[in-house]
Amino acid sequence: MSGWNETSQQKHANKKPNIAANKLNDIPEAPQEVKKHLRDVAVENMERIKMAENKKENQSNDADRASRKRKSETNEKLTEKKEAAMLEPGNRLIPAPLSHIPLKTLLDIEMKLVYIDEEEISFEFAEVVMPAGRRSAHRGCATTAMSAPSVPQVNNQLQVALWDASDRYRQKNYAVAAAQFATALELCSKGVATGKPFDSSPEDISSIASFIETKLVTCYLKLGKPDLALSHSHRSIFLNPAYFRNHLRQAAVFRCLERYSEAARSAMIADYMYWLTGGTEQHISKLIKLYWQAMIEEAITREESFSVMYTPFVTKVKVDKTDKIKDTFAKKHPDYVEHIYTDPHGLHILPQTTEWSSPPPQQYLLTLGFRNKHIGKILEKLSSRKLPIFSDRKAPFSPITEEESRRHWETVGKKIVPVMDFIRSTKLTDNFCACSRVIEKLHYASILGQLQQVTEQSQVINQAMAELASIPYLQDISQQDAELLQSLMADAMDTLEGRRSDKERVWNKIEKIGIIEDFLYQVEDSYLKNKRLRAARREKMKMKRLQNTQQQSLGNTKLSLTSPKDMATQPTRKLTL
Repeated sequence: MSGWNETSQQKHANKKPNIAANKLNDIPEAPQEVKKHLRDVAVENMERIKMAENKKENQSNDADRASRKRKSETNEKLTEKKEAAMLEPGNRLIPAPLSHIPLKTLLDIEMKLVYIDEEEISFEFAEVVMPAGRRSAHRGCATTAMSAPSVPQVNNQLQVALWDASDRYRQKNYAVAAAQFATALELCSKGVATGKPFDSSPEDISSIASFIETKLVTCYLKLGKPDLALSHSHRSIFLNPAYFRNHLRQAAVFRCLERYSEAARSAMIADYMYWLTGGTEQHISKLIKLYWQAMIEEAITREESFSVMYTPFVTKVKVDKTDKIKDTFAKKHPDYVEHIYTDPHGLHILPQTTEWSSPPPQQYLLTLGFRNKHIGKILEKLSSRKLPIFSDRKAPFSPITEEESRRHWETVGKKIVPVMDFIRSTKLTDNFCACSRVIEKLHYASILGQLQQVTEQSQVINQAMAELASIPYLQDISQQDAELLQSLMADAMDTLEGRRSDKERVWNKIEKIGIIEDFLYQVEDSYLKNKRLRAARREKMKMKRLQNTQQQSLGNTKLSLTSPKDMATQPTRKLTL
């Protein structure tokens, strides 16, 4: 029935242009009739008729211009009214006060969507099928990766290991189950994955490995060791980024680690992936959105260094409206007014108003206010960059010392990165650069490497690689972004595997270029500032010399004049002839 409706709609859509064209053909061509009429009229009347026609045409054009102007003004007024209505407190698009979703609700969601398939081994990657219709056209770059025509035939030795691990899991012996799943993963890495290793595709092997990684995630979560589950959750996404449960399990790990902003982003991506890969059960999408909302609210309530405000918008916001938004923020959050700015390139979305099936979702402007003015200015500067860098070193071209690294970590790792993670929790894509979030993470990993924090560095690189694998599913990317993505992936793999090379990493090159740009901008600003100061000094000296010259000339004039008193006391001379 739905196919008949779709065919009927297509036929109807095809008829509409034809009907419109027929209607246009039915309208008589008035200019041709006028020309024919003019040819039939006497020659002496031709000029008069032409003048009348031109006058009428000018009046008609004036009327059309006036009509278009009135229509444009009306549309602008309607847009302004709509935006003003959006700012009213009663508008449903404005996020409601934080509701504090109970922990029990979150645990129930995790039990339904994260700890699934506990009774039997089910190869979850078999569920990732190619969605029909508009979804495939919407993300054409993801077509090949999402298609899974058949379930891979698992190697017998690996199958036995998985069954043994599953039995231990069902017996709630999670430590032994984790060890056996780790053994299965080792077998998979040695090539023991499919029944026909020489005929199997890389996608089949990646899908099986991703499945084992997800089982390790659930084991370590059951053991209360989310720190051990973290890297496995990242690798499961890297191996199979199209499966929404992998992202949701990563969100659960972040929640257990109290990294709520990152948990919110993972839940947002999980919800989008569920729709993108053909998910139709509304209750699953609602549960994921509820989890996403809970993570955002938890991140806001626990944060003390900054506060946020979301403002719905329709068109591009002008400067005066931005000022109005800042004033509104200052009234609502008086403790966070040391520095206020609105994310200039942020098209943020919220779970309360997001519906992927009817794009585009309602978009919001994100306004942030800080207690620390310095941190706010750094973040505003970062948000205006196409490619982010973390550098506030006093000597940018000299080797960084351990003390500078530790100070850099105190600023970036503890104060900057958490805010950027929150900004990304409601921002699915980036219009500036698709890889900007990954570059942020890899810069952060470099700082951890300089501090010899190897485990944390490895986790951040794995997270960056998971994000890189997901990018082609989240947005259309240009050829330049695709090349940058491949370079970042290759360098991240080399760093993770400990491969040493003289070639610099891509993100280090980007940072060096950014430092050079900053240095040039600082030199230019310093030069222009000094130039203005020199010009002001020259003008001041010129005015001073002018004043001195005027005073000297005035003094000389006074000396040359004789007062009446002096003239009365002077002796008179007799003129002799």
